[in-house]
Amino acid sequence: QVQLVESGGGLVQPGGSLRLSCAASGSIFSINAMGWYRQAPGKQRELVATITNGGSTNYADSVKGRFTISRAKNTVYLQMDSLKPQDTAVYYCNAQGVATMASVLGYWGQGTQVTVSS
Repeated sequence: QVQLVESGGGLVQPGGSLRLSCAASGSIFSINAMGWYRQAPGKQRELVATITNGGSTNYADSVKGRFTISRAKNTVYLQMDSLKPQDTAVYYCNAQGVATMASVLGYWGQGTQVTVSS
């Protein structure tokens, strides 16, 4: 059973920083790519950043230069700096190409709330 467990969300003032973590657990052989998505109230879920097992990264234009994604084996991090109120959303961890003995599948975390407000 593969699980993605997120942590690090919370309330922060504009201009502040937060660091999100997501750890994948289970009998995992490998994970092709991990990333973060977010969903604000009334909006569709959108990509924030992804990172492959080779270290290639991809960012949404809205977070470039402010957010940094990194990865240590089966854990992915999102360092968020210079936060803005429009970054307020539920942030979801995603893992693609998760290889176990039984299958190769994608998984989502349960989501963690990030609120940027004064």
